[in-house]
Amino acid sequence: MKSKMNIVCLPFAGGNKYSYRLLKEAAPSFLNIICLEYPGRGSRIREPLMDDTEVLMEDLYAQFCSVTTAGDYAIYGHSLGGLLGYLLTKRIVETGRKLPAHLFISGTTGPASTSRGERKRHLLSNPEFIQELKDLKGMPDEILENDDLLEYYEPILRADFKVSESYNHKCCAALDVPITVITGTEEDMEISDIELWQKETMHEVEFRRFGGNHFFIYEHTEAIIQIFKNKLFTNTKVYQL
Repeated sequence: MKSKMNIVCLPFAGGNKYSYRLLKEAAPSFLNIICLEYPGRGSRIREPLMDDTEVLMEDLYAQFCSVTTAGDYAIYGHSLGGLLGYLLTKRIVETGRKLPAHLFISGTTGPASTSRGERKRHLLSNPEFIQELKDLKGMPDEILENDDLLEYYEPILRADFKVSESYNHKCCAALDVPITVITGTEEDMEISDIELWQKETMHEVEFRRFGGNHFFIYEHTEAIIQIFKNKLFTNTKVYQL
């Protein structure tokens, strides 16, 4: 019988702790999906948004400490969540807490990529911003065509984009944590920028690609779960693409 493994998940831009609902539903009983929540949305909708990386990281670290009091765990994040998952792991190293068994990243370039800050989407005009959301194909048409829903989501997304686009990478010692990076074949990212994740760990990074755009994760939920199982439990059969 497998021991239980906690997977601490960080949402993508505009997301909340419910964004990984499909992942949670597909996970076997020995994978406990725990989703952190950013201020200003979901269950914390009455709190002010945070667009400062350092301040947000303080909040996330406090959440992390409250949900991982014991046992083994891994960290997973998609897009903005991938960057914040990496920063959370760095903070865990700095504070001397038990390291995650694995860091799973999807939908984002390595932290050292200069392309991250080249596109200031959070500063776009309203029409340009909405078009950017349509191009990402991560929001249903019923939201993009509903002024009231857009009015709700736009400040959340702008704050989240600002966190990512204002991030200033500082070189530091490589993590003693294995990393798996998963990206979509139709994502607007250079392979060389994705491969920069190798700079962040002492271990050889496994790079995987699934068919789809930036939100390929919704089409490949079972495959992602299988990767978790394969990396965290060595006797699990490798998923065949």
